[in-house]
Amino acid sequence: ASPVARDSSFPSSGEMAALKEEVEEKKKLIATLRNKPWRMKRRLTLLKEAQDFVEKFEGALGKGKGRKLFAFKVMMAKKLIKLKRDFENFKTACIPWEGKIKDVESHFGSSVASYFIFLRWMYGLNMVLLGLMFGLVVVPEVLMGLPYGSIPRKTVPREEQATAMDYSTLTDFEGYFKYSILFYGYYNNERQIGLLKFRLPLSYLLVGVGIFGYSLMVVIRTMARNANEGGDGGDEGDFTFSWKMFTSWDYLIGNPETADNKYASITTSFKESIVDEQMNQKDENIHLRRFLRVLANVLILCSLGGSGYLIYYVVKRSQVFANMNKDDLTWMEKNEVEFVMSLLGLVCPPLFEAIAELEDYHPRIALKWQLGRIFALFLGNLYTFLFALFDEVNAKLESEKDIKNATILALNEYAANYSSYYNTTNVPPQNVHPADVIRGPCWETAVGKEFVKLTVSDIQVTYLTILVGDFLRAVIVRFLNYCWCWDLEAGFPSYGEFDISGNVLGLIFNQGMIWMGAFYAPGLVGLNILRLLSSMYYQTWAVMCTNVPHERVFKASGSNNFYMGLLLLVLFLSLLPVVYTIMTLSPSFDCGPFSGQEKMYDVVMETIDQDLPAFIGNIFVYATNPGLIMPAVLLMVLALYYLNAVSKGYQQANIDLKKKMQMAREEEKNRRNNKDSTNQVMKDLEDLLPNKSLIPPPAEEDRSPKVKPGAAGKGVHLQRDVSLAAPNPRDPVTRDPGPRRGPPENARGPQPGQD
Repeated sequence: ASPVARDSSFPSSGEMAALKEEVEEKKKLIATLRNKPWRMKRRLTLLKEAQDFVEKFEGALGKGKGRKLFAFKVMMAKKLIKLKRDFENFKTACIPWEGKIKDVESHFGSSVASYFIFLRWMYGLNMVLLGLMFGLVVVPEVLMGLPYGSIPRKTVPREEQATAMDYSTLTDFEGYFKYSILFYGYYNNERQIGLLKFRLPLSYLLVGVGIFGYSLMVVIRTMARNANEGGDGGDEGDFTFSWKMFTSWDYLIGNPETADNKYASITTSFKESIVDEQMNQKDENIHLRRFLRVLANVLILCSLGGSGYLIYYVVKRSQVFANMNKDDLTWMEKNEVEFVMSLLGLVCPPLFEAIAELEDYHPRIALKWQLGRIFALFLGNLYTFLFALFDEVNAKLESEKDIKNATILALNEYAANYSSYYNTTNVPPQNVHPADVIRGPCWETAVGKEFVKLTVSDIQVTYLTILVGDFLRAVIVRFLNYCWCWDLEAGFPSYGEFDISGNVLGLIFNQGMIWMGAFYAPGLVGLNILRLLSSMYYQTWAVMCTNVPHERVFKASGSNNFYMGLLLLVLFLSLLPVVYTIMTLSPSFDCGPFSGQEKMYDVVMETIDQDLPAFIGNIFVYATNPGLIMPAVLLMVLALYYLNAVSKGYQQANIDLKKKMQMAREEEKNRRNNKDSTNQVMKDLEDLLPNKSLIPPPAEEDRSPKVKPGAAGKGVHLQRDVSLAAPNPRDPVTRDPGPRRGPPENARGPQPGQD
């Protein structure tokens, strides 16, 4: 019986050693069981047995009085391991929407789930931005600032109060929405507010710039992490079929239909790899192909130019409508800009896809062209909208100057009349209700209102598209398929597929509008949080209920940094209008935290001059000297050039190392193959020799037992291994040959080797 099975309260030292060794073996088996090439049933059985064994006998390794203490330590170690595992499970359960995303992933693969993971990442980023904006700007103004109705910028004008709560007014973000914490114009320009002496204008400027800095840091960090995680593959041209064979399957798929689609997708990818070379060597009319590709690009450029001109035209029309009576305008005329931009975002991508059929590119190349064109469309539309909007801003600035001059003239006339009538120089301020004060147009609030309206219209169009284009389409296919002339599921219209690229690009450009508009409308970040929150639930429901898996299911790892790169580019392009506003344009004179300043950044200079020591102001002045900025920029460019050169050197070194490793592998393979073939030939020749002692044994076989001369070794099977000699009908020679004799006297004389 095994010493483990013995029942003894004080086992002997030998039994303890055997028990300890067996417990260690069981622990090692538990740790390495996952790597064993066994069936799952055998793994589970052995795991259960090993765990029971360790749990039963591990406490018996103590000695004497220390045995209970050892058993207690073992028990506490197990409890600690279980506590850590439960804590990890708790952290996983606390990840928002993890269950929903896993559901989508099991039915549609990781490519569709990547969109929802990206959406969750954007939600986390915007939660931090919401904390910055509300914690340092909105909440201090609400708690420590002046209440609503105390000053003109926080009061609805008298002529607008009658319709300030109408539904049509609120949907245009006029009325009480316009004079609320949602927009820039509500915030006061006092340097310090409340008991804490909080510097709201400085905080507003720093938070507006800090949003871009934090977003830039997070995006670059995520790109670096994705690059580190994605560096485990080989070159695309090396071992193509091996990589596809062993890495193509998506192990997160849990739906049979998706698994069938994935199987068909892998089969198609193998066929494409085989056909690629044939396509490269295919004879075609190259001149016709070039003509069609040039024609397709010309058509797409015309579409892009037309969409840009259309946006510029409707923005100019909206400026004309803004000067008209709103009661005379229709709903379409009031929302023409938002409607046209949303409509272009829906119509142009399918149009680009139809035009791309003329080019006949490989699907991978066609996908990149399609994404690039959609990106150019969104970017062109956004910047065309901005250019037209800044034309309107310049017009508002001119009107603000006229209103400001008229206000100053009226105040001067009031002071002159009062002093002349009462014969005093102590002129009290006018007692005018805040609702009756003449207002400027407050161009910052107008810009913020346009961004808020664009965001809301984008939400409406997206949700209506899902409801009509996916849900209604699925209902028609599901319930009318039985009584239709053709198969609606297999033919037109069929069930819709989830548009990953279009949804991700829409999410990226919506975030770009948030980055640009948050400076003019601090409440826009909170509105975007509601949009992302509702999108997660609404789109997961739509995908699970109305969409079918893609015919070709791709892994998502290859596109993470591509989308992050687009997000980084949009972040940089979103920063430019805000920096232009801060450094160039004059703020409104009667609204916002920077009213009364020549430029918005003057708040920083004012804080340095009044609140910081003089030497810090001198340092700041020297640091902003162009004579220091230009060398610093040049040094940064040289550093980037150096790091880029070092990175290319490392990449080339990696390529050279891969080539050397591949050459060493091929040499080792060739040497092994040559050695095997040589050894086989030597074995064949050895079997033909009557005396094998002529062949020197290899050095590593000196320890093997010797055999008699002429006897076959254990590893030699004459009937099976001999391949170069014909079968010998005689018995094997077992003696040394005798001396040479003369020719035999007769054929029946003695044979060689016989006495």
